[in-house]
Amino acid sequence: MKALVFDIKGDYGHFRKFYTTSSPLTFSIPPRTTVCGIIGALIGLDKKEYLKYFKKEEAKIAIQILQPINKTRLSINLIDTKKAKEYYSKIEKRTQVTYELLKNPSYRIYFYHSNEELYKKVKLFLEENKSYYTLSLGLSEFLAEKKYRGEINLQHIYKDEFAYIDTVVKFDENLKIDFEDNKEYFKDTIQNEMDENREVTEYIKILLERSGQPIKCQTDYYLSDRGEKIVFL
Repeated sequence: MKALVFDIKGDYGHFRKFYTTSSPLTFSIPPRTTVCGIIGALIGLDKKEYLKYFKKEEAKIAIQILQPINKTRLSINLIDTKKAKEYYSKIEKRTQVTYELLKNPSYRIYFYHSNEELYKKVKLFLEENKSYYTLSLGLSEFLAEKKYRGEINLQHIYKDEFAYIDTVVKFDENLKIDFEDNKEYFKDTIQNEMDENREVTEYIKILLERSGQPIKCQTDYYLSDRGEKIVFL
């Protein structure tokens, strides 16, 4: 199995937690569904139909944290864009909402797709450092930079022993973990797959280490020809 590797980063990011309302909170990583949207924007897939290309049995995605997760809060003025139309500057009433934001987020994405044509298109856009639509980290205001890291070969491995996994891992009660000193572990529930109607069809629990250090656990994993050990979400 081959996989594409690229980094995304920005000054700020916000991946809204589905259970927050008036004061939006953010996930520490972009959920798999968000990464699907980023890749879809990269190659120009329509936002109304891109999800049909990213079913789990076809598209494999792993996420590695490259910079420590730091969060801050910022008040943002919102306006009713449906009423404003082209007269934004004349709108006097604004609603100020405090957002929880990620500061200087940076991630490494591992991507495989069984559709060879789509896979090659993503590879071409990454190699030529171009994108069809502007990429962002959750909100359109938070522009994302990308950097292609190359194509790797992956070998599926399962051993009945502990291994250091470089990416965020899918968590369940049966996962054996060696919690090490001087590491900060966080667990969260994220949306992992949506259908074409943008309805969530799967939620999963994930485990991450705040600064991006490898997690020592006993799990199925893929080993790259560069030495990374990754697991797909």
